[in-house]
Amino acid sequence: MPILSVFFGIVVRMWHDDHPPPHIHVEYQGFEGLVEIKTGEVKEGRLPRKVANIVKEWCLEHQQELMANWCKAQNLQTLERIRGADYD
Repeated sequence: MPILSVFFGIVVRMWHDDHPPPHIHVEYQGFEGLVEIKTGEVKEGRLPRKVANIVKEWCLEHQQELMANWCKAQNLQTLERIRGADYD
C-alpha cells in the first residue's frame, strides 16, 4: 500500500482500487484507523485523540490532493506524495 505522507511518526497510506467512501489508512505506534477524506473523522479502528486531531486537520487541509490521489488509486495509477503536517 503506497505511503502518501509521514509526519510526527504518523504514516498515511492509500490502497489502490479500495472501497468507498474515499478514505486513508493511518498508522501510529501500533494504532490503526481508517479516516474519511471528506470529514477527517476516524470511521474504523482507533487512533489516540491527539493524533486523530492532527490527522483530521491535515486531511481537511489537503482534501483536494487526497481526492486527486483517490481518483488515481481507483484507476490503478501512481499516487503522489503529500507534504506532512510537519512540512517534511
